[in-house]
Amino acid sequence: MNKVVVGLSGGVDSSVAAAVLHHQGYEVVGLTLWLMKGKGQCCSEGMVDAAFICEQLGIPHHIVDSREVFQANIVDYLVSGYQAGITPLPCSQCNKAVKFGPMLNYARETLGIDKIATGHYARISYDAASDRYQLRRAVDLTKDQSYFLYDLTQDLLCASIFPLGELKKTETRRLAAQYNLKTADKPESQDLCLIESHGSMRAFLDKYIGQTPGEIVDVDGKVLGHHNGIHHYTIGQRKGLGIAAAEPLYVIAIDAGRNRVIVGDRTRVTQPECTVSRVNWVSIPEPTTPIRATVQVRYRSPAVSVTVIPLEDNRMKLIFDEPQFSITPGQAAVLYDGDILLGGGLIERPDTSA
Repeated sequence: MNKVVVGLSGGVDSSVAAAVLHHQGYEVVGLTLWLMKGKGQCCSEGMVDAAFICEQLGIPHHIVDSREVFQANIVDYLVSGYQAGITPLPCSQCNKAVKFGPMLNYARETLGIDKIATGHYARISYDAASDRYQLRRAVDLTKDQSYFLYDLTQDLLCASIFPLGELKKTETRRLAAQYNLKTADKPESQDLCLIESHGSMRAFLDKYIGQTPGEIVDVDGKVLGHHNGIHHYTIGQRKGLGIAAAEPLYVIAIDAGRNRVIVGDRTRVTQPECTVSRVNWVSIPEPTTPIRATVQVRYRSPAVSVTVIPLEDNRMKLIFDEPQFSITPGQAAVLYDGDILLGGGLIERPDTSA
């Protein structure tokens, strides 16, 4: 019998993933990672619900204390990033360093199992011509989570199963009810567990970063207002600036060294290109010449056409067909060819030389 370790958060998606594999005949083992203290569907409440699902399905349930790993790789990473004036994307880092990697290691070393599964909405296929596993968008594009998985390795893709990749969210809910799962009517969780546990990203950051008042200035250095901490701001932000102006103003840069937030009109927050570092090529080998692709620069943003120029040291330059609004350092730029995720990395800095 095929064996698989399923990551269970206590939400409906991971519950259905486990139930689907169980009903397909897999020998399923539930695994929950304890990431944070306190409330939140991914923590204490989630562990209880995950344990209940395992009891319902009649499968073993393991809990691994991953709080130190989560603190070092996610909490510290976020705090240092915001202090440096960037807007980090924790989910892709979490998937590789906290979830998939440690899950697979635990499955192999402790349980002797070579396959893991999660409730992510994404698909995996194998391309014989390139001898590579390909990461693809989910069938349900409104729930597609491939963007957050761009940093997965070939080893992790080879070992992973995404049972929900071919399903619409409505079908997932239907299956949860059909299997009479406790989580069938559980509300959707937040995209970011830290928001869920603290109420907002601002509340989370304020817990770790003290308020340091500074100036809000225009591009000429004229003081227009004041702030209580640069970690409250992100590139492209318009609301909550607390300043009056004849035209709409947006955050165009964050100067951590001088503790300044710099604002300007919309044209100054629109960029024709950017550089990306820590690039991971997923479904194709690293290209040696420029390629064409589409790119998402934020999870909820549409994919737009781009020319990709490979650079040294796992970096690349993106030249957009049309200048893009709010290119934000720390966020992921993820490349696609149709529904195939080619690769991605972290936006290094907007190129304002043009």
